[in-house]
Amino acid sequence: MADDVTTSSFSSIKKTKTVNEPPSASNYASNLQLITDSTGDDTDYGCCGYLLLGVSMLFMVILFPLALCAGIKVVQEYERAVIFRLGRLSKGGAKGPGIFFIIPCTDEYRKVDLRTVSFDVPPQEILTKDSVTISVDAVVYYRVQDATMSIANVENADGATRLLAQTTLRNMLGTKSLSEVLTDREYISSGMQETLDEATDPWGIKVERVEIKDVRLPVQLQRAMAAEAEAAREARAKVIAAEGEMNASRKLKEAADVMSESPNSMQLRYLQTLTSISAEKNSTIIFPLPIDMLNTLINK
Repeated sequence: MADDVTTSSFSSIKKTKTVNEPPSASNYASNLQLITDSTGDDTDYGCCGYLLLGVSMLFMVILFPLALCAGIKVVQEYERAVIFRLGRLSKGGAKGPGIFFIIPCTDEYRKVDLRTVSFDVPPQEILTKDSVTISVDAVVYYRVQDATMSIANVENADGATRLLAQTTLRNMLGTKSLSEVLTDREYISSGMQETLDEATDPWGIKVERVEIKDVRLPVQLQRAMAAEAEAAREARAKVIAAEGEMNASRKLKEAADVMSESPNSMQLRYLQTLTSISAEKNSTIIFPLPIDMLNTLINK
């Protein structure tokens, strides 16, 4: 019996903890959508609300032609209209495209453009992971995928997206080194797009693409990088020249070994040299003397 009581108490405590857990971030957008839907489906306007609706209907009947002209609205194919009736979202969500009707004096509507919008992120001064100050700017492409959420859940969806793009750019690049920023632009852009898309989902915004436009380095750092690259090129040039001289000396040694085996090869080489000199129409002819002959003369 005591074990049953303990088990039931433990299960009740576990259930209580489960109920009291805060909602996760993944369900934030769905919760906002449920709130919006429930608000839009609620048609209880109260006594004053129904009274105003009745008066508006009466004026519409009395002033039928004028009320008809004032109540008929048109939205384009790329637009949607979010209607508020007595301050509440109307049933059916956003209207459009085409013709729709509103009740004058009690209804108001806001148009939302569904086309893709692009904007430039202003240059941001960012301190990288390796303590280098750089200036980075980017371009963001987004569109409104839910007109109702973009009006009901955020005051200014465009302004909020622009500010969020600036802070996201600074946060993303602040965790990267200079070499990663210069070489992994596509990876950084895709990560920034996913972060923005997840953050703007409760606002009804879909971030389609993010591109880093330019990375500007300080002038002193540019000079240092240029000097480093020039020194590396000069070092490679010296190594290549040394390797060429080494290969040439090896070939000369092999040629000398071949010519030493045949004494007549030296005479043939001499005749070939005279032929090349005479082809250039020179009046100077050089006669090579054997080094052994010079050594004999010097010793005498």
